[in-house]
Amino acid sequence: MDTQNTILITGVAGFIGSNLAEALLARGYQVVGLDNLSMGSLMNLTEILQNPRFRFIKADVTELPAVLAAAENCQVIVHLAAYKIPRYGGRLDTLRINEAGGSAVFEAARQVGARVVLASTSDVYGRNTELPFREDGNTVLGSSSSARWSYAISKLFDEHLAFAYNEAYGVKTTIIRIFGSYGQRQHLTWWGGPQSVFISAILRGQPVEIHGDGLQTRSFCFISDTVRGFVSAVEFIPEGCELVNIGAAREISILELAHLIKRLSRTPDELKVKFHPYANFKNNYEDVMRRIPDLTKARHLFGYEPRVLLEEGLERTLQWQRERMRAMGDTSLIERIPSVDSSVSMHRSSPSTPGSMPVAFSF
Repeated sequence: MDTQNTILITGVAGFIGSNLAEALLARGYQVVGLDNLSMGSLMNLTEILQNPRFRFIKADVTELPAVLAAAENCQVIVHLAAYKIPRYGGRLDTLRINEAGGSAVFEAARQVGARVVLASTSDVYGRNTELPFREDGNTVLGSSSSARWSYAISKLFDEHLAFAYNEAYGVKTTIIRIFGSYGQRQHLTWWGGPQSVFISAILRGQPVEIHGDGLQTRSFCFISDTVRGFVSAVEFIPEGCELVNIGAAREISILELAHLIKRLSRTPDELKVKFHPYANFKNNYEDVMRRIPDLTKARHLFGYEPRVLLEEGLERTLQWQRERMRAMGDTSLIERIPSVDSSVSMHRSSPSTPGSMPVAFSF
């Protein structure tokens, strides 16, 4: 493999990793992908496994020798591999895996002289009430007795590691705080986000399960827009470390999201909803009630603007997820509805007013 402009992606077989690999290959890069396939799937890499400019390595990101070998001759390491929010427990895995993975990546970057693009999360803003969230804003986390904050803490550790490695060794890093990415190849469990499990339930005619009262809000960013942010970060050379939000500025409640997916699915009958009070969760589970990014810095550094309207992205996602579920032998699908027209166009969305409310290992 020609090592000019070679990029290593950890978590390459996951949702963002596989889509990013395709985008970088299309731009002429050489791509090395590392994944232990615990959450990702080789099915996500079908289109590129035979590409001569792509090399896949099955290995664990927590093992420094494996990461170091994969990073040899790479100019940039994109670190996506991570363990996510322990919604039902498992905070020990979240803490250990994300700390060890981040440590291995930054040490490998130091030794081979590579830059890092670090995938972080909007979850680090926690309970901050100053909206929209700015990169220089405060991180306000809840009680340590709540398991959910272990994910935010693990990603904040990686962010601080980035600044520490820059200070001590000059490793340059662009940190991307991701806001609600969704689309083709998203995981079909809660790992993939609420839209993923909502789509599955609606396509099966089952109740949509909503945590809390559904009035908590989020912003959702279609995968092509998320990937454009990461490609920009790969091609951007920071002076030291930069924190950048990547997402979309439209805010929608979780309950509204369920109704929107139901409408776009064209399935019969009314939406069925099953609410799960937070009190039913173990480990003192807490939620974030509002989450929306300030994209000013992304616009300034990358010329970034989300292009895909939520309705258009969800239609694409619905079609993909129906096909993926059918391919997996899901016999409970409602099949008497027309497929979404794959020719639906992607229009550039007009900027939303920040804060306005119309109401892997793989990332």
